[in-house]
Amino acid sequence: MEFNTIASSFGCLTSLLVKAHKYVLGEMNRRDLLKDVPDNLALEGLAGGLIEAWRIYKKPESVILFLVEDVTYNVCDQKFHEFEIRKQCPDVFVLRRTLTQMAAEARLDKDKRLWVGELEVGVIYMRCGYHPDQYPTQKEWDARLMMERSLALKSPSIHYHLAGTKKVQQELAKPGQLERFLGNNTKEIEAVRDVFTGLYSLGRDEVGDRSFQAAMDHPERYVLKPQREGGGNNVYGEDIRPFLQDIKDSDERNAFILMDRIQPPVTSNYMVRPGQPPSYVEVISELGIFGYVIGDKEKILVNKQVGHMLRTKLSHVDEGGVAAGLGALDSVFLVDAKSCCPVQCPSKANPACPK
Repeated sequence: MEFNTIASSFGCLTSLLVKAHKYVLGEMNRRDLLKDVPDNLALEGLAGGLIEAWRIYKKPESVILFLVEDVTYNVCDQKFHEFEIRKQCPDVFVLRRTLTQMAAEARLDKDKRLWVGELEVGVIYMRCGYHPDQYPTQKEWDARLMMERSLALKSPSIHYHLAGTKKVQQELAKPGQLERFLGNNTKEIEAVRDVFTGLYSLGRDEVGDRSFQAAMDHPERYVLKPQREGGGNNVYGEDIRPFLQDIKDSDERNAFILMDRIQPPVTSNYMVRPGQPPSYVEVISELGIFGYVIGDKEKILVNKQVGHMLRTKLSHVDEGGVAAGLGALDSVFLVDAKSCCPVQCPSKANPACPK
């Protein structure tokens, strides 16, 4: 399982894609299959979560701030969240600002309320701030600190932001760490640990040296991950050996973790790409679950699952980023594991068909 806590994208596009796929099934005169494509209410749920946080702030005149990049390629997905917020609650306004703009325009008052000009901010939704390049000067770091110090509800707070980083997840995977947070509830601890994959330190010590050697001996079993978000930064397979050899005697090793490589099942599907005819290829998919949690150090007020996202990529491709053009957004199609796919295979030699 991968756990992302900042700038999780495509809540809108995946919600709309389900409708498109259901339309296609209708056009194929296969309306009997519509029940097997579950609805996806990610957009409604995520927008509803931001509104719920705004109401908890209890300042009807406050706004929801979208913290965005200087150049936002994912603006369409973000704007539909704004439209949905307005649809569900016409009383709240959305403000878009970059970190640089926040440094110039924002301030804290004596009660630690955050203001942008004459507008008080009740909720901060961060679609930016996870990449070092997004902090070009000390001003942007100071703006982030100002927001963290404010009373505004933050998505994420610095605590949850750190919980989504690779090094913190590696630490949480160590024996005894879950017990610090979940107490002696053995059943709950095992349920959480069951979704973990192997995460290992590469530090320059005895434990890190063992992980280092394991990766050198069997690189095909692992993925090398840096303390970065956004995709495109991982090292896979045979590329791991020369990469590790270059940093063997460097403290740069501390910036990476080693993770067991997940081997998902390979299926066959049609891939639609710009400028190319649809092609029937071998693919693998990754299911993501959208949710939100609102709380403080004392208690959790709200914890909801609101939707899902499916990404599909060619089976031989390592990275799967949609924005990078390596993966594609998809919809879930439910099948009985004991029976064949209900859609007729275009080829009798389809290797993915159990029959």
